[in-house]
Amino acid sequence: MEIIIKGATEEFARELVALAAQHHAELSITTVQPGWTVDRAERYLRDLTAGSRRMAEMVIVDGEGYIEADHLRSVLGALNGPSNGLKRAVDRGVRKGWWPEGTPAPVTPVSDPNNPSWHQNIAYRMDKELVPVFGEALTRVVGLQPEADDDQDPDGND
Repeated sequence: MEIIIKGATEEFARELVALAAQHHAELSITTVQPGWTVDRAERYLRDLTAGSRRMAEMVIVDGEGYIEADHLRSVLGALNGPSNGLKRAVDRGVRKGWWPEGTPAPVTPVSDPNNPSWHQNIAYRMDKELVPVFGEALTRVVGLQPEADDDQDPDGND
């Protein structure tokens, strides 16, 4: 018997196993945690276009997790292409099975809280705990270390 449940909590998974055991079912569980590991971050960065990768690099390195959009624009020009590329890479990774659905975008836009109706972003940010993860991944990418095998799960699960 194979049961696939996406988006369940660990508590739900434990309860499901207990229920299956009551009915003498043979059941094994493999969990894949959403979130970013260095391997996932490396795959994400390698999958980006040059402009999107440069934008992510600036958020990670130059901004240490937060960078003003005006500064990005002065270097990259219009940001809609690179920022859309960042989002599309997350969606593509889910489709290709590189990370689970629900994995949050690592770089997110910051809107002007004083003018919410104006849609031009004032900055881009990355959660502080992700900066070292993506920093290490960026070192791998820039250091031209061998790319991970596309068929291998970035979490080491085959």
